[in-house]
Amino acid sequence: MINDDLDGLDDHFSGVCIVGAGPVGISLAVELARLSVPVLLLESGGKKRDPEIQALSQADFSKADSHDDMTIAVARMLGGTSNFWGARCVIYDPVDFMPRPGLVDAKWPIEYQDVYKHYARACELADTGQLVYSAPIAGLETDDKSFSFDSLERWANEQKLQVTHRKILSESPLIDVRLHSAVTDIGLGDDGKVRDVEISRADGSGKRRLGVSTLVLTAGGLESTRLLLATRRKSPDLFGGPDGPLGRYYMGHVIGEIADMTLTSDRLDKAFDFFVHESGSYVRRRFVPSVETQLQEGILNTSLWPVVPPVADPRHQSSILSLVYLVMAYGPVGRLIVAEAIRRRHVSDKPQDVLKHVRNVLSGMPEAARHASNFLIRRYTGKERLPGLFVPNKSRRYGLSYHSEHSPDASSRVWLTDKTDALGLPRLEIDQRFPEADAQSVVKVHDLFEKWLHTTGFGTLEYRMPREDRVAGVMAQARHGTHQIGLIRMADNRREGVVDANLRSFDLDNLYVASAAVLPTSGQANPTLTAIALAVRLANHLAESRFATQAAVAA
Repeated sequence: MINDDLDGLDDHFSGVCIVGAGPVGISLAVELARLSVPVLLLESGGKKRDPEIQALSQADFSKADSHDDMTIAVARMLGGTSNFWGARCVIYDPVDFMPRPGLVDAKWPIEYQDVYKHYARACELADTGQLVYSAPIAGLETDDKSFSFDSLERWANEQKLQVTHRKILSESPLIDVRLHSAVTDIGLGDDGKVRDVEISRADGSGKRRLGVSTLVLTAGGLESTRLLLATRRKSPDLFGGPDGPLGRYYMGHVIGEIADMTLTSDRLDKAFDFFVHESGSYVRRRFVPSVETQLQEGILNTSLWPVVPPVADPRHQSSILSLVYLVMAYGPVGRLIVAEAIRRRHVSDKPQDVLKHVRNVLSGMPEAARHASNFLIRRYTGKERLPGLFVPNKSRRYGLSYHSEHSPDASSRVWLTDKTDALGLPRLEIDQRFPEADAQSVVKVHDLFEKWLHTTGFGTLEYRMPREDRVAGVMAQARHGTHQIGLIRMADNRREGVVDANLRSFDLDNLYVASAAVLPTSGQANPTLTAIALAVRLANHLAESRFATQAAVAA
């Protein structure tokens, strides 16, 4: 059931109360219902974005140019950030769970297999086909295994999870969704548990307290952290105290382009376009350094893939790319084509010569029209949803995009300010930092990749700046904010983390967190699918605990 208010809700909910109806919250609710556990899903927004409600997440930045705007990083509405994410679904790698002293200051309290066994169900919940993340290229092999070219990334067939799960959210007697229900306070009991939560509409009306038996925060990394920091203000020793791990080790990914690549193999060139895999969704191959290469060379986990040239620069003289730029430059339409964070990275703040783009389009109108038509058909008419744009060219020359691990750093953090939102909840200040060592790793990965391309004869690499400027070039592009990893670390003890291996708070027995914020490392993968897999794992744990308690009471 989806309700627009709190009418008819009792003073206490004995099932699992979930705060935040984004990708993880919806997935957790659906999985708990499948396991016969009643769920109350609280969402601060409605079915559509409301500027006043969205403004509740405004934050301050120590360095604004290193973090995405909060209108991109947070979405206060049903479906959360799945309303405008890129829908990329990638699994973590075994190396992300390995001890890497001197490279990554983090330790997982669980093994890779503890997460991996839930990825198949996570793929179902995200509607991204089967758990297939490798696709060899027929007829193309190499003895040099320093890098692989068969690693896949997948995309969800439906971008919005509230659409994917519309039927069960609307009809399940076990799921009670309450919109316009912002949680503004977590009440603590004397027994070391959460007693209740304060709920309010965005305008401050309808404020009330609701008793809870089990509380799970799934409000995204930043907003979940904000609620916990506000709770610690009332009880300063919670979550490791002021010097503890809560709000620290803030990570995203190090992304950008510092080089162009030319592929010598026609087979390899064709293999890196988006394609529908037999496992049930659009996929794309990436270049990834092997585990052995990463450990031997002391580099962070990184993926690389060819991309179209910068679309904002009309000097590419491509009618297709100029059409793409003109469409993306107009925000309301551009947001329908790509995720907003991606759109803003491609649409430069610098003034562009729109007339030159128009001339490019007019000079190749038939080709641009054919490509646009093909894109729209593949994007909107099939079961599988074309996630992006790749335009092969005769020269086989492309930009080389990197998506690299962001190493955990305790000084990369968020904290509460003295400012408050309209409901009285303190606002965040965000100081996301990118260590220069991470940029050095990106440059080293490129050097190793260039050597591999030469050894295999697969292609060549051409840097966009001299060697002495490459680290600075990576640092200049270091900006993120949509992945929100590490802020509520899972760990073996409360000195190193906020939640344990089962995502339960070390300090409050009935408080759990399911979010990318619990991940101790960022790896090269987008974190959403892993967060969903952990939500599946949590659902099983909560169901087992609930039924064990019921059995004990009955006995």
